[in-house]
Amino acid sequence: MHILVVEDEPNLREGLTDLLEAAGHQVRAVADGREAIRPGAAADLVVLDLMLPGLDGIEVCRQLRQTHPQLGILMLTARGAEEDKVAGLEAGADDYLTKPFGARELLARVDAVGRRRHAPAPGPEVLCAAGWTFDLGRCRARREGADVELTAREAGILRLLWLHRDRAVSRAELLERVWESRGDLETRTVDMAIVKLRQKIEPDPARPRLVVTVKGIGYAWGAP
Repeated sequence: MHILVVEDEPNLREGLTDLLEAAGHQVRAVADGREAIRPGAAADLVVLDLMLPGLDGIEVCRQLRQTHPQLGILMLTARGAEEDKVAGLEAGADDYLTKPFGARELLARVDAVGRRRHAPAPGPEVLCAAGWTFDLGRCRARREGADVELTAREAGILRLLWLHRDRAVSRAELLERVWESRGDLETRTVDMAIVKLRQKIEPDPARPRLVVTVKGIGYAWGAP
Protein backbone atom coordinates (compact mmCIF):
# COMPACT_ATOMS: atom_id res chain seq x y z
CA MET A 1 0.00 0.00 0.00
CA HIS A 2 0.88 3.67 -0.32
CA ILE A 3 1.03 4.80 3.32
CA LEU A 4 1.39 8.30 4.73
CA VAL A 5 2.90 8.53 8.23
CA VAL A 6 1.98 11.71 10.10
CA GLU A 7 4.12 11.92 13.25
CA ASP A 8 5.98 14.92 14.71
CA GLU A 9 8.43 12.95 16.89
CA PRO A 10 11.48 12.39 14.63
CA ASN A 11 12.66 9.04 15.99
CA LEU A 12 9.21 7.50 15.92
CA ARG A 13 8.52 8.91 12.46
CA GLU A 14 11.73 7.37 11.14
CA GLY A 15 11.08 4.07 12.91
CA LEU A 16 7.55 3.81 11.52
CA THR A 17 8.82 4.56 8.03
CA ASP A 18 11.55 1.90 8.23
CA LEU A 19 9.15 -0.68 9.67
CA LEU A 20 6.46 -0.16 7.04
CA GLU A 21 8.95 -0.07 4.17
CA ALA A 22 10.50 -3.31 5.40
CA ALA A 23 7.00 -4.84 5.25
CA GLY A 24 6.78 -3.92 1.56
CA HIS A 25 4.78 -0.71 1.69
CA GLN A 26 5.58 2.57 -0.06
CA VAL A 27 5.85 5.22 2.63
CA ARG A 28 5.89 8.99 2.82
CA ALA A 29 6.27 10.77 6.16
CA VAL A 30 5.39 14.30 7.31
CA ALA A 31 5.63 16.00 10.70
CA ASP A 32 2.85 18.61 10.56
CA GLY A 33 -0.89 18.13 10.34
CA ARG A 34 -1.21 20.80 7.66
CA GLU A 35 1.28 18.90 5.50
CA ALA A 36 -0.84 15.73 5.65
CA ILE A 37 -3.96 16.79 3.72
CA ARG A 38 -2.64 16.74 0.15
CA PRO A 39 -0.48 13.58 0.34
CA GLY A 40 -3.08 11.89 2.54
CA ALA A 41 -5.62 12.20 -0.26
CA ALA A 42 -3.31 10.22 -2.56
CA ALA A 43 -2.52 7.45 -0.06
CA ASP A 44 -4.21 4.11 0.56
CA LEU A 45 -3.77 4.43 4.32
CA VAL A 46 -2.72 7.14 6.78
CA VAL A 47 -0.99 6.36 10.08
CA LEU A 48 -1.94 9.49 11.99
CA ASP A 49 -0.72 10.78 15.35
CA LEU A 50 -3.32 12.48 17.53
CA MET A 51 -1.13 15.30 18.86
CA LEU A 52 0.36 17.29 15.98
CA PRO A 53 1.50 20.85 15.28
CA GLY A 54 -0.47 22.84 12.73
CA LEU A 55 -3.66 20.77 12.63
CA ASP A 56 -4.24 18.11 15.29
CA GLY A 57 -4.93 14.54 14.28
CA ILE A 58 -8.66 14.80 14.89
CA GLU A 59 -9.04 17.67 12.42
CA VAL A 60 -6.76 16.01 9.85
CA CYS A 61 -8.81 12.83 10.15
CA ARG A 62 -12.07 14.72 9.79
CA GLN A 63 -10.95 16.58 6.66
CA LEU A 64 -9.53 13.50 4.98
CA ARG A 65 -12.61 11.42 5.75
CA GLN A 66 -14.97 14.05 4.36
CA THR A 67 -13.20 14.23 1.01
CA HIS A 68 -11.94 10.64 0.71
CA PRO A 69 -14.39 8.23 2.38
CA GLN A 70 -12.53 5.10 1.21
CA LEU A 71 -9.18 6.13 2.74
CA GLY A 72 -7.88 3.91 5.55
CA ILE A 73 -6.96 5.82 8.73
CA LEU A 74 -5.13 4.31 11.72
CA MET A 75 -4.82 6.81 14.58
CA LEU A 76 -1.99 6.76 17.10
CA THR A 77 -2.50 8.22 20.55
CA ALA A 78 -0.22 8.50 23.56
CA ARG A 79 -3.31 8.64 25.74
CA GLY A 80 -5.39 5.56 26.40
CA ALA A 81 -8.47 7.35 27.73
CA GLU A 82 -11.70 6.17 26.17
CA GLU A 83 -12.74 9.72 25.24
CA ASP A 84 -9.64 10.09 23.04
CA LYS A 85 -10.39 6.83 21.26
CA VAL A 86 -14.04 7.79 20.82
CA ALA A 87 -13.03 11.19 19.43
CA GLY A 88 -10.83 9.49 16.83
CA LEU A 89 -13.57 7.06 15.79
CA GLU A 90 -16.14 9.84 15.58
CA ALA A 91 -13.80 11.86 13.37
CA GLY A 92 -13.61 8.91 10.98
CA ALA A 93 -10.64 6.77 12.05
CA ASP A 94 -10.90 3.07 11.19
CA ASP A 95 -8.85 1.96 14.18
CA TYR A 96 -6.63 3.34 16.92
CA LEU A 97 -3.43 2.21 18.59
CA THR A 98 -2.21 3.45 21.96
CA LYS A 99 1.48 4.26 22.44
CA PRO A 100 3.70 2.49 23.26
CA PHE A 101 2.92 -0.34 20.84
CA GLY A 102 4.83 -3.27 19.38
CA ALA A 103 5.94 -3.55 15.78
CA ARG A 104 3.92 -6.71 15.15
CA GLU A 105 0.73 -5.15 16.50
CA LEU A 106 1.16 -2.07 14.33
CA LEU A 107 1.71 -4.14 11.19
CA ALA A 108 -1.29 -6.31 12.04
CA ARG A 109 -3.52 -3.25 12.48
CA VAL A 110 -2.24 -1.73 9.21
CA ASP A 111 -2.95 -4.96 7.34
CA ALA A 112 -6.41 -5.28 8.90
CA VAL A 113 -7.43 -1.75 7.94
CA GLY A 114 -6.06 -2.31 4.45
CA ARG A 115 -8.03 -5.54 4.01
CA ARG A 116 -11.27 -3.97 5.20
CA ARG A 117 -10.88 -0.94 2.96
CA HIS A 118 -10.15 -3.01 -0.14
CA ALA A 119 -12.70 -5.76 0.50
CA PRO A 120 -15.79 -5.71 -1.72
CA ALA A 121 -18.75 -4.18 0.09
CA PRO A 122 -21.42 -6.76 0.96
CA GLY A 123 -24.99 -6.15 0.00
CA PRO A 124 -26.58 -3.88 -2.59
CA GLU A 125 -24.84 -0.92 -4.15
CA VAL A 126 -28.02 0.83 -5.28
CA LEU A 127 -31.23 1.17 -3.26
CA CYS A 128 -34.49 2.89 -4.19
CA ALA A 129 -36.82 3.97 -1.39
CA ALA A 130 -39.17 6.86 -0.57
CA GLY A 131 -38.30 8.62 -3.82
CA TRP A 132 -34.55 8.36 -3.19
CA THR A 133 -31.99 6.51 -5.26
CA PHE A 134 -29.07 5.64 -2.99
CA ASP A 135 -25.85 4.84 -4.87
CA LEU A 136 -24.05 3.34 -1.91
CA GLY A 137 -20.92 2.42 -3.85
CA ARG A 138 -20.39 6.06 -4.82
CA CYS A 139 -21.73 7.45 -1.52
CA ARG A 140 -24.41 9.52 -3.25
CA ALA A 141 -28.15 9.93 -3.01
CA ARG A 142 -30.52 11.51 -5.52
CA ARG A 143 -34.13 12.63 -5.26
CA GLU A 144 -36.13 14.84 -7.62
CA GLY A 145 -32.98 16.10 -9.30
CA ALA A 146 -31.22 16.96 -6.03
CA ASP A 147 -27.92 15.24 -5.22
CA VAL A 148 -26.74 14.57 -1.68
CA GLU A 149 -23.27 13.37 -0.71
CA LEU A 150 -23.11 10.56 1.84
CA THR A 151 -20.14 9.56 3.96
CA ALA A 152 -18.90 5.98 3.70
CA ARG A 153 -20.36 5.24 7.12
CA GLU A 154 -23.75 6.75 6.24
CA ALA A 155 -23.81 4.48 3.19
CA GLY A 156 -22.79 1.58 5.44
CA ILE A 157 -25.63 2.32 7.87
CA LEU A 158 -28.19 2.31 5.06
CA ARG A 159 -26.78 -0.91 3.59
CA LEU A 160 -26.80 -2.74 6.94
CA LEU A 161 -30.31 -1.61 7.87
CA TRP A 162 -31.61 -2.65 4.45
CA LEU A 163 -29.90 -6.04 4.64
CA HIS A 164 -31.62 -6.67 8.00
CA ARG A 165 -34.87 -4.85 7.21
CA ASP A 166 -36.85 -7.63 8.88
CA ARG A 167 -35.51 -6.68 12.31
CA ALA A 168 -33.95 -3.92 14.40
CA VAL A 169 -30.17 -3.48 14.34
CA SER A 170 -28.53 -2.69 17.66
CA ARG A 171 -26.04 0.11 18.21
CA ALA A 172 -23.43 -2.52 19.10
CA GLU A 173 -23.94 -4.27 15.76
CA LEU A 174 -23.69 -0.98 13.89
CA LEU A 175 -20.43 -0.20 15.69
CA GLU A 176 -19.02 -3.63 14.87
CA ARG A 177 -20.21 -3.85 11.24
CA VAL A 178 -20.02 -0.23 10.03
CA TRP A 179 -17.34 1.31 12.26
CA GLU A 180 -15.52 -2.03 12.64
CA SER A 181 -15.02 -1.18 16.29
CA ARG A 182 -15.84 -2.89 19.54
CA GLY A 183 -19.56 -3.11 20.12
CA ASP A 184 -19.19 -2.65 23.88
CA LEU A 185 -17.65 0.82 23.55
CA GLU A 186 -19.80 3.30 25.45
CA THR A 187 -20.32 6.09 22.94
CA ARG A 188 -22.92 8.23 21.22
CA THR A 189 -21.13 7.76 17.91
CA VAL A 190 -23.96 5.82 16.26
CA ASP A 191 -26.69 8.17 17.48
CA MET A 192 -24.80 11.23 16.24
CA ALA A 193 -24.23 9.63 12.84
CA ILE A 194 -27.94 8.76 12.56
CA VAL A 195 -28.90 12.36 13.38
CA LYS A 196 -26.66 13.67 10.57
CA LEU A 197 -27.94 11.05 8.13
CA ARG A 198 -31.56 11.92 8.89
CA GLN A 199 -30.85 15.60 8.27
CA LYS A 200 -29.77 14.64 4.77
CA ILE A 201 -32.48 12.18 3.73
CA GLU A 202 -35.57 12.65 5.90
CA PRO A 203 -38.17 15.30 4.91
CA ASP A 204 -38.84 15.74 8.63
CA PRO A 205 -35.82 14.51 10.65
CA ALA A 206 -37.87 14.75 13.85
CA ARG A 207 -40.32 12.18 12.41
CA PRO A 208 -38.08 9.82 10.44
CA ARG A 209 -39.54 7.32 8.00
CA LEU A 210 -36.43 5.78 6.43
CA VAL A 211 -34.21 5.26 9.47
CA VAL A 212 -36.47 4.68 12.45
CA THR A 213 -35.63 4.28 16.12
CA VAL A 214 -36.52 1.05 17.89
CA LYS A 215 -36.63 1.94 21.57
CA GLY A 216 -34.28 -0.06 23.75
CA ILE A 217 -32.58 -1.74 20.77
CA GLY A 218 -31.29 0.56 18.06
CA TYR A 219 -32.48 1.39 14.56
CA ALA A 220 -34.38 -0.21 11.70
CA TRP A 221 -35.14 0.28 8.02
CA GLY A 222 -38.53 1.97 7.88
CA ALA A 223 -39.24 2.27 4.16
CA PRO A 224 -41.51 -0.25 2.44
